[in-house]
Order: sequence, then C-alpha cells, then structure tokens
Amino acid sequence: MKTKHEGYSCPVDATLDMIGGKYKSLILWHLTDGTLRFGELRRIIPQATPKMLTQQLRELEADDLVVRTVYPVVPPKVEYSLSELGRSIQPILSAMYVWGADYMTKNGIEIDCSMTAPGEAV
Repeated sequence: MKTKHEGYSCPVDATLDMIGGKYKSLILWHLTDGTLRFGELRRIIPQATPKMLTQQLRELEADDLVVRTVYPVVPPKVEYSLSELGRSIQPILSAMYVWGADYMTKNGIEIDCSMTAPGEAV
C-alpha cells in the first residue's frame, strides 16, 4: 500500500509537510504537556477558526502525529494527544522555537504567541 509520503526524496520536505500547516506546530507544542479537548485547543489557539483547527487536527491524525479518542457519551467527548511519533517531534519544535526567538530578538520583533521557551514555566 502506497502512502502519501512515499514520494518524498528529501527528509526536510517530509518534515515540513507534516508539521508545516498554519497551526500544526502550535497544536503539537501544546499537546506535549498532555491530552487536550477541542475546546481547550480553541482557547489556547484563538486565532484558529474551528474549521481550520479541525482540518489541522485531521491532517495531524492522518500523519500519525496525533491520536483522537472519542468517548461514547452525550454530548460526545473527544480528546487529542500525541502519538509516539508526535512525541518524537518535540526536540525539533524546541529547536525551531529557540532559533526563531533568537532571530526575532535580534531583529527587534516582539514574541507574542501561545508557545513558551523550552523549559520555561507557562
């Protein structure tokens, strides 16, 4: 069975395709602290519309980075958590944060996002 990722010839292209969506890195970053429900993700990432957040979560789930768990209750309860593969991306996200923060600081750009520096208290 052929997957969508079999066409890659460059590891960086594969990585960017999987985590390069508009809110994917933020979603992954916030799930490193544990399981979150959709409403919690919406509060943490308010700039994402519900439609966009749903799309990004579906893509992360399809790429096996996020696990979606549905509980058979009324109203439906859905939780999102990182898969083992998703947890393995955390050092890459941390390195990206450090690099980007350094770039922004050197260029006088204010850091204003829901991510915090690796090891920094929320």
